[in-house]
Amino acid sequence: MQAIFETLFDIVYLVSVITFGVLMIRGSKGRRQYFLYGMMAIVLGCGDAFHLVPRAIALCTTGLENYTAALGIGKMITSVTMTLFYVLLYYVWRLRYQEEKRQELTITVWVLALLRIILCLMPQNAWLSAKAPLSWGIYRNIPFTILGVMIVILFFRSTRMGQDKPFRFLWLAVVISFACYIPVVLFADAVPAVGMLMIPKTCAYVWVVLIGYKAMKGSD
Repeated sequence: MQAIFETLFDIVYLVSVITFGVLMIRGSKGRRQYFLYGMMAIVLGCGDAFHLVPRAIALCTTGLENYTAALGIGKMITSVTMTLFYVLLYYVWRLRYQEEKRQELTITVWVLALLRIILCLMPQNAWLSAKAPLSWGIYRNIPFTILGVMIVILFFRSTRMGQDKPFRFLWLAVVISFACYIPVVLFADAVPAVGMLMIPKTCAYVWVVLIGYKAMKGSD
């Protein structure tokens, strides 16, 4: 039952975010913020596919334990693409609120993103092992969490100051995604049921994509 539900859920998720991404790129009509938003959605969907597709195959065939390497590599790729997702979201913020001159902020974002990616690529993560060390799961998520907090603060302040109704809940969607993601990183190995939090986390990312898509349609 889990295999069927999770596989269907993942298919709907991946197809939805990639489709919305393509539609946003095609409908951006020279508006860079929506083009970047579309790219962001495609990066999200394609990156997650590297982990979710092997997981679905594993659940529907011989089990997760027989796909350790594929799942580990997929998780590593997803970790990198999720970082790029937030970098693109930062550039959406710059364009939407005309904050292109904030160079010190841009440098901080890139330093955090590159640090996160470097940490993800370190062999100590033991991506190919069934028992990856929790410590490195924490290390690589420290700069990622700081980056997420920055995005939340930037969008929260900008939407309040500019009365930007289409984007007014984007910060909340990001908060929900991290609130669901962090417990999984910390406790999922010890308490497998915590892994269920990935469902609301995924829904939060769909919400982020829909916010951008609806804003684009509303501005046509």
